[in-house]
Parts: sequence; structure tokens; C-alpha cells
Amino acid sequence: MELLIAGVLALLGIAGAALLGPKVRVASPLVLVALGIAVSFLPFVPAFQVEPELILAGVLPPLLYSASVSMPAMNFRREFAAISGLSIVLVIASSVVLGLFFAWVIPGLGLWWGIALGAIVSPTDAVATSIAKKSPVSSRAIAILEGESLLNDATALVLLRTAIAGAAASVSLWGTIGSFAFAVVVAAALGFVVGRLNLFVRARIQNATVGTVISFTVPFLASIPAELLGASGLVAAVVAGLVTGRLGPRVLSPQSRQSDTQNWNTVEMVLEGAVFLLMGLELSSIFADVGEERLGVGPTLLIALGALLLTVLVRAAYVAPLLRGLKRRSERTASMKPRLTQMQSVLSDPAAAAARASGMIEAARSGQSAEQWRALGQGVSAAAADDSGAAQAVAAPREVAASEVPAALQGPGALRGPAGSHDPAALQDVSASQGPDASQGPDASQGPDASEAPGSGWAPGAVVGGPGFAQGGPGYGPGVQGPDGALRADLSRRAKQRIRRQLRRRQLRRRRPPTVEDMTRFTTRITRTLADIDYLVQAPLGWREGAVVVWAGMRGAVTVAAAQTLPQDTPNRSLLVLIAFVVAALSLLIQGGTLPLVIRMLKLTPPDEELAQDERARLFALLAETALDDHPEAAASTTTSSGSSGDVPDDDGPDEPDGTAPPAARTPKQQALALIAAKRTVLLDARDDGTFNADTLDAALSALDAEQIALQLQGNPTA
Repeated sequence: MELLIAGVLALLGIAGAALLGPKVRVASPLVLVALGIAVSFLPFVPAFQVEPELILAGVLPPLLYSASVSMPAMNFRREFAAISGLSIVLVIASSVVLGLFFAWVIPGLGLWWGIALGAIVSPTDAVATSIAKKSPVSSRAIAILEGESLLNDATALVLLRTAIAGAAASVSLWGTIGSFAFAVVVAAALGFVVGRLNLFVRARIQNATVGTVISFTVPFLASIPAELLGASGLVAAVVAGLVTGRLGPRVLSPQSRQSDTQNWNTVEMVLEGAVFLLMGLELSSIFADVGEERLGVGPTLLIALGALLLTVLVRAAYVAPLLRGLKRRSERTASMKPRLTQMQSVLSDPAAAAARASGMIEAARSGQSAEQWRALGQGVSAAAADDSGAAQAVAAPREVAASEVPAALQGPGALRGPAGSHDPAALQDVSASQGPDASQGPDASQGPDASEAPGSGWAPGAVVGGPGFAQGGPGYGPGVQGPDGALRADLSRRAKQRIRRQLRRRQLRRRRPPTVEDMTRFTTRITRTLADIDYLVQAPLGWREGAVVVWAGMRGAVTVAAAQTLPQDTPNRSLLVLIAFVVAALSLLIQGGTLPLVIRMLKLTPPDEELAQDERARLFALLAETALDDHPEAAASTTTSSGSSGDVPDDDGPDEPDGTAPPAARTPKQQALALIAAKRTVLLDARDDGTFNADTLDAALSALDAEQIALQLQGNPTA
């Protein structure tokens, strides 16, 4: 009965904190931590200690899964360089620096146990990052913070295990790297399989409630096997969530997704609140254990405060060069935009682009002139092809055309004058006939037959004849000065270029012509690259956003739970657990409590409202242009993924080849549902291409879902 009463009071406390926090302008997690601390010191409240496995294996997987489902996969991909650096490099650097600090200030601790405590304190917490998400912060900064908090736990836990093993015996660097790679790769593979299997099963279940119940098991179906295999269960849960979030709108009905959103929001609130409440409740028991340590509570608090300061300083030292790197990346990619825009315009018709590239390959195979090649490939960029060979099909003809040379240069010894004599005038004519490209440096890429080509391992005498040009002849050598030596060097370079271009032409003739699908895939790649450039340029990360990224990196429940996994024979174990707890609590109270003030003091640039309006106008125009004829699969989707297959009755009229009713046989409601499905397909394609802001697309998708649900609630389509 006592446990039941405690549970009810905890739920009421979580709900009350969620209501009270906004009114007093304090994040609800901070209210719950303070509430837990106050309750823990009441005399009638017993010592409270949570099993760490309950947090690491029972609470964090569903929380991380829920956060990853709602995170835009496109933003995660765009910021992956920053996210991976913060999740791996920064965690390792922070652990080592903190390990040195702890080994210095705690007598008899040792470096390995110091690194273990540093690994516990280093990772930011996904639950704590929810405080930053509720603040008016740049969407890029939020994406980086959220992505970091999803992945850095794996690095910290692997490093913790390694440090514990290192304290007992020697460990190798390569063994540590291998353990980390195994933990991540196996977990990612398991998460991907579980995510796809989840969607495969749920797409065939029309009952939204049953589907939501199944979704509650997904993070555990991913994390438990991963942990049993020695991999990271948290990474597996994150990958399963990313797969579900990206592919779910295409295969799950609006009813299922709406049910998931509502129920997972409730689960998320309860679990997050419970984590912070438990953190506060554990304080009294931790203080009681530390009271027996020789250092005492006062010095322990000073050590924790110093550790928190170090985490902020190390984070700032890493984020500063990271921002400079991101700025250079943005400038570099922005310089590519004009060329990519031109390529996108040229490849707007993939079929015509594929035909031009195929014609160029056929021209090369049939030995047509360079002018004919240029006419066939005019306007096609050298990069407009995919990995199957389309790039060479477009690029090589341009280079050969630019370096077209007379037939007198074909083969070794072709530069000889009459009777092998040296004719400077003829050589100058030959040099001029090679065009301006001949003055450029040789291309480093050679074909596989380079060793068999005329002139491989060549010397000037092997190609150029006449007095003074024979290999080893008079005046030959790298140190030769004067007009004769300069001419030989120039001809040497030109001959090498010609050999390489002949080899490139030979490779071109062996390439298969690109298909329309090849060109379509490459056009999609260009579209995504242009969208990435716009994303980076429109939302630059300056020092103000960097300050938010540094200050919003808070510690939380993962730190407390990981500290309690330390072995019982750990030196000064109670002291280390208290340090971890105090660092997490101070991080939440100081950083989390002052984050809104810091944001106001930084005077962050508000979002460009005019740009947002233009984006919404483009989105509405795209939806208005959507025609059902362009998406014949949309009619079938109303019966397979709408969640109400009975809403679409059988019709006696003839069916289309794909099994759907022809347009003339559809009722107005069927037509409306099919059009909604077509618009959803258009929005999801735009989401995958990254051409619109994630929040704008989510709002539009939610509006379509609500419209479809409202139509399906009206009863039979024939009514």
C-alpha cells in the first residue's frame, strides 16, 4: 500500500511540476529535482536508492527512442559531423582531463579510476537537453544538442567499462577502439532491423491501439539483444527510433501515428519526471554514505564544483574550433551553389540528360570528332552522373575535346621531324595545336592500363626524336638549362597529358550508358545538396549559438545511474557517487536555471519571419499543384495505409491495372482521400530532399493527417 501511495503522489508531483514550471519560469525538471531533495530530508522518508540497471535498461531506452522518433532525420544527417565529434571526441577528451583532475585532488584514487569517474560525468543527458528545447534557440543548435545527447552515452559507457578494466589489468588502445566499434556497429545493425520489423508488422495492423502497444516494446526489443551481445542498447534504441521516425509516415496510418504521439508524450513526461524526482530523493542516502568518508562533504562539494567548471571549459575549448570548421564548411558549400544550380537546371529532364550522355558514349565508341562530342554533351556538367559511370560519360568528352591534337601526335616517336631531324617550327606548331588545356598540370588519375601505354616509364628520347633528344644523349638531364632543356620539359609534360587522356578515352568507351534512373538519382542528390547549402547558409552558427551549445550541455540521470554501476570495491566509491550526483544536480540547477537568462543576454537573432512566410507560401503552392494523376499509387494507399480499409467500398466498375478504382468510378470521398495521400507523398519526398524546414513540414503533415481522420470519421464514402 505504501508503494502505491508513493506512486500516486509521484504522478501528482510530476503533473504539478509541469503546470507550475511555466508559471514561475523555471523548467519543470528543476522543480522536480528540488522537490525530491526536499522530500529526501524529511525524517519519516526512508533512505532511498534506485537500482542503476532500472535507469540504464528500463528508463533510458524508451526515452531515447521517443526522442529519436521525433527528431528530423534530415537534420540529424546534416549535423552528423558536429554530433559525432561531440559524442565521441569531446567525451573522450573530457574523460581524460577530468580523470587527471580527480586523480590529483582525491588521494589514492589513481588515474584509471579518475578516468572512470570522468566518463561518468562527461556525457550530456537527453532528458536535461529537453530544457533547452523549450527555449527560443536556433533549430541547428537544438539538433546538435539533441543528437549529441542521443549518442554520447554509448561512448561514455564503453569508456567506463574500459577504465574499470584498466584499473584491474592492462588494456590496449586497439582493444578499446575495437570494443567501441563493436558496440556501435552491432547496436546500429540491430536497431535498424528492429525498426524495419516494427514498421513491417504495424503496417499490417489496422487497430491503432494495438499498434501503439507494440511500439512500447520496440526500444526494449532493440536494446536487450544488443546488451546481451555486448553492444550498446542505447544506440540500438536510438537507431530503431530514427528508422521509425523517418519511414513511419509512409507506412503507418494517421490514426496510428496520432495514437503514438499522444501516448508517447505521456510516457515521456512520466519517465522524465520520475528520473528527476528520483535524483532528488537519493540525495539524503548518498550524503549519509559520504559522511563516513575521510574527505567529508565540504571538500567533496568543492571537487564537484571544480569538475563542473572543467566540463564547461573543455566543452568551450572544443566547440570554438568546431564552429570555425562549420563556418568554413558553410562557405565552401555556398561557393558550389551556382554550379549546382546550373547542373540542376540542365538535368531537370533526366531522360534527356541520359540520352545526351548515352549519345556521347556512342560517339566516343564510333570515333566521332571532338566537335560532335561537344555538341552532344553541351550543357551537361562533368559531375552529372552517378557511381555507375555516368560521371565519366559526361566529364571525359569535355577533357578530350579540349585537348584534341593532330594525328601527327599519335604514338611514340610521332614527334619526329623528317628523317628524325629536329624542326623547332614544327614543334611549336604541334604545341600550339594542343589548345590551352595543355598548359595545365597533369591529371593524377590514370587508367588501369597506364603501365601498358606508350610512354609509361618514359624519357624524352623515347617520344621526341632529333639531335640532343635521345635518352642519355648530350645535354640531357634534369638540370639542363636553356631553350633546348625547357622545350624538352614542356614536351615531356604534354606527352604525359596526352597519354593520360588517351587512357581516359579508352575507359570511356568501356562505360555503360547511364539510365534514366541513374540521372534521376543524381538529380535528387543535387537537390538535396542545394537544400543542405540553404540550410547551412540561412541558419549560421555564430559565437552566440556556440555559447548556447556550451551552456546547454547539462548532465542528468545518466550520470547518476552510471555512477552507481561502479563496483563495490571501487576506492572511495561513496565519494565518487556523490561527486557524480552533485555535478549532475549543479549542472541542472545552475546551467538549466540560468539558461533562459543566458539566452536573453546573448540576444540571439530571431528567425527570419519573411523567410518563413516565403517557405510556407512555396509549400502551399507545391500542395496546390499536386495532381492525383501524377501519383497513381495514392489511390491504393487509401486502402492499405489509411487505417480504415473498410472506408473504401468495393466497386462494380472496372479496375485500373494496379487494382485501384478508375477516377470516374471513385466517389467524392475516395477522391479526396486519394488526393490527401498524394499530397502526403509530395510532402514526404520534400522532407527527404530537405527542401523545407522540418517544423513547417511537420505542421503540414499533421494538418493532412487531421483532414484524413476527419473524412474517415464521416462514415461510408458512398454516403
